[in-house]
Amino acid sequence: MVRIEDSIVVDAPIETVFNAERNISLHSSTQQHRSEKAIGGVTEGLIENGQEVEWEANHFGIKQRLRVRITHMKKPRYFRDEMIKGIFKSFVHEHIFTEVSSGKTEKKDVILLEAPFGLFGKIAERLFLQNYMRTFIRKKNKDLKQIIETSNVWNKS
Repeated sequence: MVRIEDSIVVDAPIETVFNAERNISLHSSTQQHRSEKAIGGVTEGLIENGQEVEWEANHFGIKQRLRVRITHMKKPRYFRDEMIKGIFKSFVHEHIFTEVSSGKTEKKDVILLEAPFGLFGKIAERLFLQNYMRTFIRKKNKDLKQIIETSNVWNKS
């Protein structure tokens, strides 16, 4: 099992960052380079507790699908999504939001994943999957921060 943590401070109120992170269309716009799009479940707007979204994207040159369900939510501080269908043996993503000062929010991601295929999966986790996913989440967070801080739509609560 691999554990990946990343955090970023966004110059926006906690509610704004929380809602932006749950926005399906906004997530797709941060992943255009992977042709990621929502194809099932909630495909636009804000995803809520108990709802599912199925993503389709290109990773490692292969079109893949990942379906997740929001299993826990405490607005505007936390939500958790868990894979219910996809390539991984298991995949859990926790999104944690903390107000660090007036109008600034730390967004922290904790991802726990396990590759399939037993020993070969464990080797893949260490050789490339952990770094790939860390790079993935860092780029997503950087893009999300830029969108929130520069857009008239997102820089208001």
